[in-house]
Amino acid sequence: MGKTLTWWILGALVLGLVAGFLINTMGSPELVKDSVYYLGIVTDLFLRLIKMIIAPLVLAALISGIGHMGGDAAALGRIGGRAVGWFVAASFVSITIGIFAVNLLQPGVGLDLPLPPATAESGISTAAFDLKKFVTHLVPRSIFEALSTNEILQIVVFSVFAGIALAKMGEKGEPILKGAEALMQLMLIVTGFVMRFAPLAVFAAVTATIAERGLGVLVTYGAFMGGFYVALLLLMLAILFAGGLVIGMRNAGRLAVEIRDPLVLAFTTASSEAAYPRTLEALERFGVPPRIASFVLPLGYSFNLDGSMMYCAFATIFIAQAYGIELSVVQEISMLLILMVTSKGMAGVPRASLVVIAATLGQFNIPEAGLILILAVDHFLDMGRSATNVVGNAVATAVVAEWEKKKPG
Repeated sequence: MGKTLTWWILGALVLGLVAGFLINTMGSPELVKDSVYYLGIVTDLFLRLIKMIIAPLVLAALISGIGHMGGDAAALGRIGGRAVGWFVAASFVSITIGIFAVNLLQPGVGLDLPLPPATAESGISTAAFDLKKFVTHLVPRSIFEALSTNEILQIVVFSVFAGIALAKMGEKGEPILKGAEALMQLMLIVTGFVMRFAPLAVFAAVTATIAERGLGVLVTYGAFMGGFYVALLLLMLAILFAGGLVIGMRNAGRLAVEIRDPLVLAFTTASSEAAYPRTLEALERFGVPPRIASFVLPLGYSFNLDGSMMYCAFATIFIAQAYGIELSVVQEISMLLILMVTSKGMAGVPRASLVVIAATLGQFNIPEAGLILILAVDHFLDMGRSATNVVGNAVATAVVAEWEKKKPG
């Protein structure tokens, strides 16, 4: 079904562009408004179906995976440590490429926008970034609350404790372990059912966006979007190359083929969450042991959003360029270090990239209202960064699995 689904999704993307353009240019304002509203129902339903799958899938996969480790806390610590080490390195590379690319391409230079009033706001709250709240939020007050709100990181924390405890139970824990494995298989089958609706959701999402904003928005922001996608391509190649050095270049090519389906799905829906179940399946087909894939991949979704991190750096400096604000090398290095920390709080924050950008702008006296410049095309940029997040997490998981084969080190 993989190849067929990919072509259906790409076809739906093209049809959505055409349908959206026709509605935008030939339809009345009322028709445009109604079309966006009713098409939004289809998109929202699909994303809700995906979110319905993710929490039980992560819970079951992690508990069964860690349970099969036989209580080997050393193995769990080693896998987690290697994953975090890769995430930190990937974060550094992602943000550095974003800063390098925006300075090289300079998409905002020449816009010469007048500085807005000091009181002007972007409408994006930066209050989400509070160290105490972020750290305490890692641990769930209730696993049922975490499951009901799809708090992936909280589910990971609970599952680690539950998996280790299950492994220590020995034979008494076998029924629970088998139940977790059965639940995981159940959710993967449900995923197959849900994916059949993906092309329809892609068509609805793209049609609604183009109908509301028109193709002209892509032309107006051509330099910014073009530069960003060039940077994303560089980042994807860098991630695959770095991964290839560990897992072998041939294997990196095969991994790229395996994750083609979830990558296209993430791009067309502008949601890396939508691609999670298919990415997990792709990694297991590639040969990553389930116990590693089910542990590292959810961690990546919380701490390793490569495309989103690069976007934060790229967009922040673009806004500074648009206002004619020059940033020194020292300031840009400071920005890199700040983003290395704040980007780790992205998971679970609505419109996370925009929130991080808004918080970063204030650190360098760049008008926060400049965020409005990129809101018009944020959806199209989200498509690219979601796809890149999928690539980054797939490579990270494959690399950790390869390291684990070699054990000590």
